[in-house]
Amino acid sequence: MPNIYDAIKSDHDNHRALLKKIENSKAQDRGALWRSFYEDVKSHAAAEEETFYSKLISKTWGQDAARHSVHEHQQLDDLLEEINALKLTSDLWMKKFDQLVHDYEHHMDEEENEVFARARETIDESEIEGFGEKFQSRKKKERDLIADKREDSLED
Repeated sequence: MPNIYDAIKSDHDNHRALLKKIENSKAQDRGALWRSFYEDVKSHAAAEEETFYSKLISKTWGQDAARHSVHEHQQLDDLLEEINALKLTSDLWMKKFDQLVHDYEHHMDEEENEVFARARETIDESEIEGFGEKFQSRKKKERDLIADKREDSLED
C-alpha cells in the first residue's frame, strides 16, 4: 500500500492528466471526461480532509497549512459546482474551466511542495502509518456516495 503522500500525489498526477484531456477535448467528448474528473476530485478532497488534514490539523505546527488547504478545497468545490451547472459547450464553461485549471494546479503544487514538507516535519511517520490505505478506502466510499447521488438524481 502506498503511503499517504504517494496516494495523494498519484491522484494529483491523474487529475493533471484529466485536466489536459479535458482542455484538449472537443465539446462532444468533454462530458465523460468532466464527470470522471469531477467525481474523482470531490472524493479525493473529502478523503484527504478526513485522513491527512485531520491528522495535520491536530498538530500545532500543521494547523495553518491544513486550514489553508481546506479553505482552498472549499473554493475549488464552489468552482466545481459552478462549472457543473453550466452547459459544456458554452464559452463561460471554458472560461470557468480555465480558472479551475489555474487554481487547482496551484493547490496541488502547494500541497506537494509546502504542505507535505510541513507534515513531514510535524507528524512522525509512525503516526500516519496506514493512512495511505485509509485515504484510498475513504475515497472509495465517497466515490460510491457520489455515484448513488447521481443515480438518485437521474431517477427523479
